[in-house]
Amino acid sequence: MPHNFTCLDISQCMLNKTILHVAAKYLESDISGCLGQFLTLGTKASIWCGKHLKMTLMSTEESQEEEHASLFFQLLLDLLSFSAASFSALAKYPVPSDRVLMDIVEKFTLEQLNITKDSITEIKRIHPFGSEVLKVAQVVLDAAIKICRVYSQFVNWELCDARTEKDKSSRESGEADNVIHVINITRCTIERLCELGILSANGGGSLVTILNLSWKGVVALLQLGKGALAIKVNVSDIILTLISLANESLRCAAEAWSSPLKETVSAAEAKRTFLPVKFYLINAARISSQYPIQAFLVYKEITLCVLMISTFRVSLSKESLLKTASQMLGDLLEQTSFHLLNSLLNSAQVKWELKSEILDWLFVDESDPNSLHGDTSCYYRTKAMDAVFSVSCEAMPRERIILLGRVALFVILLKSSLELEDDVRLGIIRKLGWLLDILVDGEVYSSILVLQIYIGGSGQTAELAWQPMFYSLLHALKTFMVGVSSSPTWGEFESFLLENLFHPHFLCWEIVMELWCFMVRHAEIDLVNDIIDKLFSLFKLVASSESLFIPGSAMRKMARSICMLLTCGAQSMVDQVYSFIVGDDRFQFSSVMYVALLMEGFPLNLLSDNYKSVATQRIITDYFGFIENFDDKSLRSCGSGVFGVPVFALSASLQSLQVSISDIDTKTLKFLVAIIHNYRNCVDNLMKNHCRKLLSETLGIISNVKHLYASDAMEEVILELQNLFVSQQAASDTRLYQCKPDLAFFMAGLGHMEMAESITSAKSSAVWELYHMLLRERHWAFVHLAITAFGYFACPYFLQSAMEICATKCGSFF
Repeated sequence: MPHNFTCLDISQCMLNKTILHVAAKYLESDISGCLGQFLTLGTKASIWCGKHLKMTLMSTEESQEEEHASLFFQLLLDLLSFSAASFSALAKYPVPSDRVLMDIVEKFTLEQLNITKDSITEIKRIHPFGSEVLKVAQVVLDAAIKICRVYSQFVNWELCDARTEKDKSSRESGEADNVIHVINITRCTIERLCELGILSANGGGSLVTILNLSWKGVVALLQLGKGALAIKVNVSDIILTLISLANESLRCAAEAWSSPLKETVSAAEAKRTFLPVKFYLINAARISSQYPIQAFLVYKEITLCVLMISTFRVSLSKESLLKTASQMLGDLLEQTSFHLLNSLLNSAQVKWELKSEILDWLFVDESDPNSLHGDTSCYYRTKAMDAVFSVSCEAMPRERIILLGRVALFVILLKSSLELEDDVRLGIIRKLGWLLDILVDGEVYSSILVLQIYIGGSGQTAELAWQPMFYSLLHALKTFMVGVSSSPTWGEFESFLLENLFHPHFLCWEIVMELWCFMVRHAEIDLVNDIIDKLFSLFKLVASSESLFIPGSAMRKMARSICMLLTCGAQSMVDQVYSFIVGDDRFQFSSVMYVALLMEGFPLNLLSDNYKSVATQRIITDYFGFIENFDDKSLRSCGSGVFGVPVFALSASLQSLQVSISDIDTKTLKFLVAIIHNYRNCVDNLMKNHCRKLLSETLGIISNVKHLYASDAMEEVILELQNLFVSQQAASDTRLYQCKPDLAFFMAGLGHMEMAESITSAKSSAVWELYHMLLRERHWAFVHLAITAFGYFACPYFLQSAMEICATKCGSFF
């Protein structure tokens, strides 16, 4: 019977058709005794049809007789139906134990899948039978997948390597042959399904059912055998194929959207673009989860794909017409791509060393961010979107164009911390330093401060769904902090926070302090107390009298951090810290630490009533005790340490303490005059420097105590300040320049005193010259304060003169 399949003519087609019809009838009965003959018939029929398919299509193109083609396509339909029925018949019988029959089944499977693939490849040319062929082809593929599943249930997969072991019994060896047989037909089916998956991906919407069937079939078959298929199937190539299909779809979208757009990309268009990508990534993630070791072999390609998606989402966010597309990408692909990465990071089969290698590859430690390659302006050009998909694995570690994508991906990892194992969390904590290093890059931190990105979530308004990237980063870090708070990795995270308390970059320091404040607000009291103890131990370590007046010193930064934390804590914590710092008189620098805290805004107003009263009384008492005993002798006897601590304490605390008018009297004005005299007469540099500091602080005190401006002693103060600052000697005195900010605040307070509008008044003249001196500095802050205060009381003549000075002296500034 098979010898009839030799040439293409009407009679032979009709004969072959009849043979298939007769054979198909017997498939429904018991053919266990002649199963090999039926499968051999199907194999030869498939080979014959495969040879003549191309011949038939060529003859159709040459406009030869269509009767032959029509008859052949009907025969092809019958063959595909016979193939599906044969697979179904095979499923009724056990896995063959005879080696000859095994070979027949394997060859039959190969040829049926080949003719099915060839038919689908030419589906558009098989007219008018295309739709019918497509339907029957799907039945064949379903039947092939089913026979693989059925066979897999009746073999012992643990014996897949039994044939290579000499001490195995013959029975076990026979069972192992069965396993190898099932692997062979499953491998063959997977390979053809992959080929069909690629074909249907490029075939448009008409093959969407084949696309769905083929890749789902691949995933389903790879789940058989407890991973034993990795022996014969190149799983890594399958994952790469799916990733390539996803990248190609995204690249085409990026190219289309990089050209100037006239209208917003609609949600429907974006969804049509991203749904196939999601389908590829879901299947790749499922395979990677089943075969993590094989997936690790291509981890660079996997991570690059995830990074491209992250970068693409950020790029879309920059353009108003593409925001809908960015939102749709976030909803459809963000979590899916993360699951693909997570299939490696969270797998128990992947050792920690390999996971660490992945994190190192993703977040490369780069001591010099300027060594990164690429054009920095790519952050802001829409056309850079398509350039994202041209990045190679080799160039990925140093490519600038994906920097923001790395940050965005890191944010996703932080937000998903609850899904991660402790070893991965530990790896992420060790990459937090990388995050801060990247944020120092000018392009990165400026972008995350202004760039609005879609954060997703159901039921959110448009205003909440889109937030600055900086807020998203902070939220992710807080989420991560909560995730590790009860895990063994908390100690490592706490060490990171402590190590970066003195971070030199303003944004990084703000981030670290926000995390500290978040912990103080929400952590258990025992943990907070433990943290405060550690911070004070560090505070003691960096305390010194020399660093008190350096705002950027470690001690001042430490004091600033503690004060920020106290504003977020409970009243009991503020009381505890105050008691600790004031009561520790045995420590050499306790007074210095106390003043440093006050200078950095220690929240005295948050103290309990009892402590607040004690603190206020102490500050006032110490202050008056100091100024009443201030004279040349006390100034000369001061050492190299901090002199005048009570003055600094009062000056720093006036903003938060509610000091009554009677507490600070005119003794302060007399004290200021005494300081000016001593400063003018001092020849010792150390003494002169002490006076300069006291002068600044006292000016600050007076500017905050408005009732002192009404004192009769204020005229003497103004005249003394004129003699000090408006003189030939003052012009060359660099120390006095450091007092001018406080002098400007003092001058701004003159609006609270009555002054005669007379240019002949000595006081008015002195005030005028002091304002004139500040305006000549051409410093925006001085000018603002001087003009604001001057306008409170100045006569039109003075005001006009001041404006003329601004026009001539400060014109370049304005």
